[in-house]
Amino acid sequence: MSDPLLTELLDLALEAARRAGALLRDGRPADLEVAATKSSPIDVVTEMDIAAEKLITGFLAEHRPDDGLLGEEGGVTEGTSGIRWVVDPLDGTVNYLYGLPTWAVSVAAERDGETVVGVVEAPMRGETFHAVLGGGARLNGRAVRCRPAAPLERALVSTGFNYVTAVRSHQAEVAHRLIPLVRDIRRGGSAAIDLADVAAGRLDGYYERGLSPWDLAAGALIAREAGALTGGRPGGPPSGELTVAAPPGVFEPLQRLLEEYGAWHD
Repeated sequence: MSDPLLTELLDLALEAARRAGALLRDGRPADLEVAATKSSPIDVVTEMDIAAEKLITGFLAEHRPDDGLLGEEGGVTEGTSGIRWVVDPLDGTVNYLYGLPTWAVSVAAERDGETVVGVVEAPMRGETFHAVLGGGARLNGRAVRCRPAAPLERALVSTGFNYVTAVRSHQAEVAHRLIPLVRDIRRGGSAAIDLADVAAGRLDGYYERGLSPWDLAAGALIAREAGALTGGRPGGPPSGELTVAAPPGVFEPLQRLLEEYGAWHD
């Protein structure tokens, strides 16, 4: 990597995600409880989400005090350097609460509004995904690529469901219409891991409505750097309205169907 700034940002993101992942894996209390709720009573925060974000934000502030930061659990700092960190300290909180292994730490760095570094740390898998803009995507240091395009009827697609009942009900209707047209649909519970799995060729596609910037910043970069396309509604970027990621050839028909089915609204 020829840009020393990107090298520095990647090293910091990898170390911050590694430390938070170790804290979450090794420090999970046996009597873990919900500390707060967000969009609904089933959209939860645990004490470990909060502890992991404090660890990450403290580490990044120590090394780059002039950077901005956007964290899921309330960490917002306006910076002056042109760099902003976008952090999800625990993506897949409900999985973590129940002792399921599909959860991750997501750390991304933006430069002047563009994501340039992304790390998704999945401790229970023993996997670290990372990407640098223009430098490809890697899993545990090995280059990865998304799967070659399959016909849509042979595509394995993942999605997620919102915690607000009205939104989730419409998402179920969209999935009901889509499932006869694809190989199958998966619901893992972590957007960051789903996007990383598209990059690693474990999924043919992924879509979801209602993601926040910290859910998708790192994973979307990793997917793109592995050769996938990412977007939202036709012509738009990934957003809270809709996020779609898939190899070329799967992305286009999947996005068209999601637009037809109104996957971006109730």
